[in-house]
Amino acid sequence: MHQVANVPQTMIVPLFVGQGKIEYGEKPVPIPGKGQLLIQVKANALCGSDRSQFYEGSSVTPGHEAAGIVAGAGEGTSTVIGSHGVVYLMDFCGECRNCRQGFSNQCLHKRADYGFTHDGGYGPYMVVNENVFFQIDASLPLSEATMLLDIMGTGGHAIKRAQLVHKDITSVLVTGAGPIGLGVLAMAKLLLGDDIPVFIMDFVPYRLELAEKMGAIPVNLGAGSVLETIRKAGGSGVDIAIDTSGKTAGRRASLEALHQRGVLVCVGHGEELNLHVSSDLIAAERAVLGSEYFQYGEIADNHRVIQNHLPYLQQIITHRFSLDRIQEAYELFFQGDTGKVLIEP
Repeated sequence: MHQVANVPQTMIVPLFVGQGKIEYGEKPVPIPGKGQLLIQVKANALCGSDRSQFYEGSSVTPGHEAAGIVAGAGEGTSTVIGSHGVVYLMDFCGECRNCRQGFSNQCLHKRADYGFTHDGGYGPYMVVNENVFFQIDASLPLSEATMLLDIMGTGGHAIKRAQLVHKDITSVLVTGAGPIGLGVLAMAKLLLGDDIPVFIMDFVPYRLELAEKMGAIPVNLGAGSVLETIRKAGGSGVDIAIDTSGKTAGRRASLEALHQRGVLVCVGHGEELNLHVSSDLIAAERAVLGSEYFQYGEIADNHRVIQNHLPYLQQIITHRFSLDRIQEAYELFFQGDTGKVLIEP
């Protein structure tokens, strides 16, 4: 095992004890085993899927959007100490039918979800299997590199899912202007073209204003309906709708806004979707798809995109906190008046 000389033996980590409280404790710095890397975490982004850990507690150190520097390497690894990179959430086996076809997000023998089943990126150090580490150009700031994960990865994958069914997309609706919704907006503009109208709906003025700055047409659900806004903009519906809210009402509104041949992509976990199959799907030949995280292989393309469009994407990051202010960070984040929030240990 090889590692840098100044790695400490213990580290202070946040303890998610439940009921919206975070305390601090000490853990040993993990030692990388065969095929593993020790990552010195330099940034980890908050995510809405952390909600259950924040309120119900967690037996592991959370954090599943980590970027950092390789500080140690176990036997059988080839990554150079000092390499910069990001950690893919799902430890995929690489050998099953899905992995062999590139569908790492649908691995049949997944070994870990870092931050959920194994210690994640809110500790100063974390150990991961080498296959989930993606090395980035050292010129890309590590904090901004976290956007390669849930923001660009999840957002871009949802759009690519829609393109499997609808290849001539000329308009987009996004349900929810939280960080994932903003990621979908950004990737729609970058992958489909800046001239593509992207409507984004939410109740939170802060997030709608941020979305508008990024080129979206905001839909304030407290002041009017989605279809009213689309019609005011000269349209009659949209080609694809991507739901990041996980809410039944949001999914229903999205479905009703679709043109014929339209596609609803469900990204946000949560509530149900109620369908009238004949009128909602068959008659108009609409499709409903799920989209889970993204494929490891997509990071390479997004790495090129972020290098070319960093100032635009940086707008999504609105707040940065040190690890000793993680309680404050989560309280602000769940109030809704933020974009992407980072912890920088």
